[in-house]
Amino acid sequence: MLLRMSTLFLRTLREDPADAEVPSHKLLVRGGYVRRAAPGVYSWLPLGKIVLENVARVVREEMDAMGGQELLLPALLPKEYYEATGRWEEYGDTLFRLRDRKGADYLLGPTHEEVFTLLVKGEYSSYKDFPVILYQIQEKFRDEARPRAGVLRGREFHMKDSYSFDIDDAGLQESYDKHRAAYIRIFDRLGLEYVIVKATSGAMGGSASEEFLAVAPTGEDTFVRSTGSDYAANVEAVTTPAPAALPVEGLPEAKVHHTPDTATILALVDFLNGLDLGRDFTEADTLKNVLVKTRVPGSDEWELLAVGLPGDREVDFKRLEAALEPAEVALLEEEDFAANPFLVKGYIGPRALLDNKVRYLVDPRVVTGTAWVTGADRPDHHVIDLVAGRDFTPDGVIDVAEVRDGDPSPDGRGTLYTARGIEIGHIFQLGRKYTDAFQVDALGPDGKPKRITMGSYGIGVSRVVASVVEQSHDDKGIVWPREIAPADVHVIGTGKGDQIEEALRIAGELQARGLRVLVDDRKGVSPGVKFTDAELLGVPTAVIIGRGLADGVVELRDRATGEREEVALDAIVERTVAACRA
Repeated sequence: MLLRMSTLFLRTLREDPADAEVPSHKLLVRGGYVRRAAPGVYSWLPLGKIVLENVARVVREEMDAMGGQELLLPALLPKEYYEATGRWEEYGDTLFRLRDRKGADYLLGPTHEEVFTLLVKGEYSSYKDFPVILYQIQEKFRDEARPRAGVLRGREFHMKDSYSFDIDDAGLQESYDKHRAAYIRIFDRLGLEYVIVKATSGAMGGSASEEFLAVAPTGEDTFVRSTGSDYAANVEAVTTPAPAALPVEGLPEAKVHHTPDTATILALVDFLNGLDLGRDFTEADTLKNVLVKTRVPGSDEWELLAVGLPGDREVDFKRLEAALEPAEVALLEEEDFAANPFLVKGYIGPRALLDNKVRYLVDPRVVTGTAWVTGADRPDHHVIDLVAGRDFTPDGVIDVAEVRDGDPSPDGRGTLYTARGIEIGHIFQLGRKYTDAFQVDALGPDGKPKRITMGSYGIGVSRVVASVVEQSHDDKGIVWPREIAPADVHVIGTGKGDQIEEALRIAGELQARGLRVLVDDRKGVSPGVKFTDAELLGVPTAVIIGRGLADGVVELRDRATGEREEVALDAIVERTVAACRA
């Protein structure tokens, strides 16, 4: 492959796009790899398409090596498939929905479990047909409420999704392990720094679930690691160790106190510590009750939900949404409080919630025998020593408080610390959610039908491109790993006449030796502009034909290290091939 910049469909930019916030968005646009077509929708220009296909090639090679078979399914799907599994309603506003000229409902596929399941049902019927692993790489569509960060969170994106079909759970585990190992090989080849974390399954359903996160401070996902073990989890999947229950006998009686102007936790603690009650109070001694409303898919009715948690913690809304999925969650508005006058802002307590049949879920730390300072359900009043299991009994437990550095690790070894990452892969043990919905059975060796079990495995191909840039760039531009770079070598003729002609000659010889070559043969462009473009584009190796040509030498540069080497003209091809294949 030989790409000539004099004819290449490419324009680099000197300024960052106005809406760009993260490095990958800035650099992919400035480097002419992508162009915005609409909010969350991007065109992949020639160099960007090459990089995207290089990532897809690595994915294909490893998927094929593990026994996967590639196919291509439609992106336009009938409503009936998603209705059968309940996801037509569960996905809510994130589905792109449309109707054809006859009024039939369709959607643009965000993921393809239903279609794969029906395909296998129509083709296979015996245990001898299984196991089977099928995959595709295609565009997916999700109507993101806030598309941002360029191709990291778009409405249209490229994804590899694969599905395993097995006759039993042991087979599912084997397919899951194969995918996990293949993903490790893929992300290692792509040169990414990543971590594998426990995750929630969300609308996908199923049991076991792990995410592959590219470590990046710009990532939208927060994950935790333990200081004392290899424990790692997406923050939404972290489980809080619950303390042991305590006896309630002999504890002080709950008492209501007049606490004027204490609608906040800090104001309450300051007030109580000024009462000389014989002990010091902290925010952790208070029980904060947070009110939200939830709505199940397909319903117009909202239901109140109260979450009780220690006052030194905040509700993590992403954890809350994950815990309640597929239900929709929203904060209360003024009209909600007006319609429920027992909800006294700043002074809400468990008693009014339970008396008025509001579902009340508490943090795992709120166990029987723990005593709390909380609202007394009337303005300017709190109750002290309200004991869980004696004075109130919640409806259940919900683990949605913020996770903080220093929290105990759920495995009992060490403490947690947080970091941020970009989700680049997700693997699920789906089980029988979809095969139950479509009654996918195969005759077993005993002649009786057995329900097939499934796994689902995704890699965000376009997101991987951006993730690589997030991890591999400097103040001058992108630094591509060779595996997915748009070219192996960038040959730059810096001047006129002989220098450009020599650049074309060297580029041709390098191409003949099997290298992918980008050659800057533009005339009338200054050396400074060419060097700036080369650093922005980020090809791993550069050959510079400049003034040294008169003395029979050219320069070899390494984009990642910045190392430069003068090489004799008659040796440059061999030296470049060696550098690119090292």
